[in-house]
Amino acid sequence: MNKRMEGSMPRSTIARSNPKPIQAWCVGTLALCLLLTLGCASSKNHWVSVRSTPRNPLTESLNLLSGEGPKPSGRTAQMLRRYDLEKSADQDLSQAITRLMEVYDESLDREVQYSIAELAYIAAKRAEKDDKRKALAFYGTSLVHAYDYLFDRQQADTLNPYDPQFRGVCDLYNQSLEGTLRLVQAEGSLRPGTQGVVSTVGHECKFDVVLYSSGWHSEDFDSLKFVSDYQLKGLKNHYHTYGLGVPVIAQRRSHPEELGAERYYPEKLTFPLTAFLRIDRIEPKDGMSPKARHLVLELHDPLDRQTVAVSGVRVPLESDISTPLAYFLDQPDFEIDKVSTLGLLNPGKVEKLQGLYMLEPYDPEKMPVVMVHGLWSSPVTWMEMFNDLRSDPQIRDNYQFWFYLYPTGQPFWVSATQMREDISRMRLSVDPHHEAPALDQMVLVGHSMGGLVSKLQSVDSGDQFWATMSDQPFGNLKASEEMKQGLQQAFFFHPNPSIRRVVTIGTPHQGSTFANDFTQWAGNKLISMPMKLVNSRQTLLADNKDYFRNNAPIDIRTSLDSLDPDSILLTTLREADPAPWVGYHNIVGRQEASGIYGWFSSEGDGVVSLASASLEGLPNVRSQLVVPADHLSVHRHPQSVLEVRRILLEQLGELQRSPFPVSSVVLANAQLPADESGKTPGSASAAGPTLPPFSGLPIQTQPAAPRY
Repeated sequence: MNKRMEGSMPRSTIARSNPKPIQAWCVGTLALCLLLTLGCASSKNHWVSVRSTPRNPLTESLNLLSGEGPKPSGRTAQMLRRYDLEKSADQDLSQAITRLMEVYDESLDREVQYSIAELAYIAAKRAEKDDKRKALAFYGTSLVHAYDYLFDRQQADTLNPYDPQFRGVCDLYNQSLEGTLRLVQAEGSLRPGTQGVVSTVGHECKFDVVLYSSGWHSEDFDSLKFVSDYQLKGLKNHYHTYGLGVPVIAQRRSHPEELGAERYYPEKLTFPLTAFLRIDRIEPKDGMSPKARHLVLELHDPLDRQTVAVSGVRVPLESDISTPLAYFLDQPDFEIDKVSTLGLLNPGKVEKLQGLYMLEPYDPEKMPVVMVHGLWSSPVTWMEMFNDLRSDPQIRDNYQFWFYLYPTGQPFWVSATQMREDISRMRLSVDPHHEAPALDQMVLVGHSMGGLVSKLQSVDSGDQFWATMSDQPFGNLKASEEMKQGLQQAFFFHPNPSIRRVVTIGTPHQGSTFANDFTQWAGNKLISMPMKLVNSRQTLLADNKDYFRNNAPIDIRTSLDSLDPDSILLTTLREADPAPWVGYHNIVGRQEASGIYGWFSSEGDGVVSLASASLEGLPNVRSQLVVPADHLSVHRHPQSVLEVRRILLEQLGELQRSPFPVSSVVLANAQLPADESGKTPGSASAAGPTLPPFSGLPIQTQPAAPRY
């Protein structure tokens, strides 16, 4: 074969003959087209849409969208007839409200109080366009009477939660509060630490704005939007709980100098809050109105709490954790979703975005779940699973979710090396003294190629990985110190002692037939690796003739090359020694191999065969589940989400049953990599295991030393 042809075809084609070149070309072309049109990509969705009118549960009962304007409900209309106020209400609703307030002061009748709240809300809606101050006063009147209906201690015995009116008054409270907040915000920003004004008929009250969150702080708060203005589109499941309060979308404000976990929050991150107005009576003093109130607008983080105490009663908060997430993902300048294609075709262009991301407040008492995307994808691909898992109170209370972003055009072990460093850097940033034991219970969840990146965090390299490169000692390598350090980090490493479980989903543990001769050749043409990396490789080969094996991974330039079923590194990873403290869980997709997939894919998920995706019979594999899904949807499939939930609850249950501090148990049972002196950290003496005082397991910040 002449050199001209040799330079135009994939190197693997030279190494082995192909008996059916035309068929291979056709199959390769189809594979590449499908890979580049499907892949593991998370294409841009429209996650939310703006409603023409805000969602309002009172729309139907009060005819809010009627051309004739809002009207009282049947029970309130009956109350007006009972006190001969029908004509008065038609002419001037405020007169009817004033009269009913007099009736209520005399009778303390809940039916009358409900009617006051409803009529005041209707009056506010009618006045909203023409007279904002008047509307604000009526909203305030509705708020106060709805609140008293629910929490007046003098009438606690007569409250009937089975009466539909009970839910109706909850809706009146919520919608009056939302109407009030909209008007107040129109006059100025609603921010924690500021004051607003609530008016009622004849009274005016100021309220303080207070944020209640364990993770977010007043300086994080930038702006507020109302959940009711948006309709969820991009997420299949909408997690909205019912109670009191107004669900809102808070946008985080970045700080000039962010420290610790703050540097892992993406720009323009949004988070859910619930606004609740507490209206407490004040004992009247000289000159004070007997109806004086103390008001506080509380902004509660629904990820922290789902209830509040009011008058000795636990009250559920109305909340929405899905819409704020969708709003964040829908922003037009959302950079994270743009890296899918760029990270595949030009990995060097996304270096500044690579690393760990947090979409919720860092909590040292919660165990991390790190989600790692696959080829031609981004962390956005995890939003369905994240939305579902976070809705579970047990999961939400015990786990925090992080996302790892990496350029998918580079070989998976390069990304694994970078992830190893990024996790160490993160731990040093958020927990420099290793005082957070929850961080030593990390769970990695990887989809597709992300599963390989994740698994590489949990094995010991030994000499096996370097042996794929050369049968000569690492010390004989001629290279710059920078190049040597890079190779040492990639091929000599210890398992991360903080990782307890690795969940792989649709992962090509033995490669994929998509990575064939043609797609690899095309990938090398399409994927632009950084020139520094390309030049370094060429220099390394020139300076070390006859040093590397013929099939050494140094010839592998792109992620497509690295997923070749014949890749020696895939075999090495599969056979590598796992850390004894790590458990593996595997989820495999299976769909009927029909249509175009059947041309080049055996039974499996359409991209990864069942044989390649399986971990059956390998050490430390604790579970394996096959779900009826293709490669694109296997990590979003309900059965996969439920399996990850089961795994997380299983870990939680095991920790709760453990009689010792978690790190002590691990140190007693795990054989950690030996240090340079040959001693194993936390090793037992001849007299038996010694459990050291808990201080957290050390994070391996340097690669394992190569064996010469």
